Amino acid sequence: MSQNNEPINAQGVSSHGKSVPKRYVRKTQMRMVFHHLNKNKGAMVGLFIILAIVFVAIFADVLFDYDQDVVGIHISQKLQRPSWEHPFGTDDLGRDILVRVLYGSRYSISVGVVATLIGMAIGVILGAIAGYYCGLAEDIIMRFNDILSAVPSILMGIVIVSAMGATTFNLMLAIGITSIPQFVRITRASVLTVRNQEYIEALHAAGISEARIIAFHVLPNCLSPIIVQVTLRIASAIIAASSLSFLGLGVPAPAPEWGSMLSMGRQYVRTASYLTIFPGLAILITVLSFNLLGDGLRDAIDPKLKK
Repeated sequence: MSQNNEPINAQGVSSHGKSVPKRYVRKTQMRMVFHHLNKNKGAMVGLFIILAIVFVAIFADVLFDYDQDVVGIHISQKLQRPSWEHPFGTDDLGRDILVRVLYGSRYSISVGVVATLIGMAIGVILGAIAGYYCGLAEDIIMRFNDILSAVPSILMGIVIVSAMGATTFNLMLAIGITSIPQFVRITRASVLTVRNQEYIEALHAAGISEARIIAFHVLPNCLSPIIVQVTLRIASAIIAASSLSFLGLGVPAPAPEWGSMLSMGRQYVRTASYLTIFPGLAILITVLSFNLLGDGLRDAIDPKLKK
């Protein structure tokens, strides 16, 4: 809203034809996004769950003793079924499953977020170059992107981690590389719609460098679809990390990563199914929360996409 509470459009013009300062345009757009997001109950539930998981991940060291509660061995308490003392039961080494699942959120969330940021950083740069310059640069980048897209992401992750070693950083890097094609395509499409705008031509006429135009004037107007893709891609990255850890190519043991917990519990799936049920539910709930939030953000940013 403007100072007179007049509705304004995306170009900063009020209903009475008056020009409105950019700060009011941004403020109004943000209010509209939060308003639409707040009306989406699924997105708000997803946001609440994500905030709770992030809180546990950040303060995991304060809440639990890693050496005793997470990786400590208590043979006398092994394979106990869920009870008041151990709500999720204990594993084959007597470790509390609830504590390990909660502490494991640190690994799954950090891998998902960092891997997505790696893919976003590379993909946005390549997509911006391809969309802004077109020509030969676009052909080279998009053909490289097609090659990455043609290889199944889980297969590429296995190859990269196998070649570089099964470490947490290599896992993040592998998943980040598989995320590049999505960000390249989305950024390129967004830049193509912005590069021919009149204000871009005015910046060229004013002698502003192309690098500065891309960084400060083109990309800021392409953030909406990128933000939505980041939210959705984190969910995919968590699934990919769990899959690689399940295959023994993820976070090294005895770290309580959800995928590795599933792998260790599969040999007891008939006698102690809770060893796989609760880590699996943790993955399901986390991924579902990010997808709900991503869908809510997409609808809030562009309400015309609502069904």
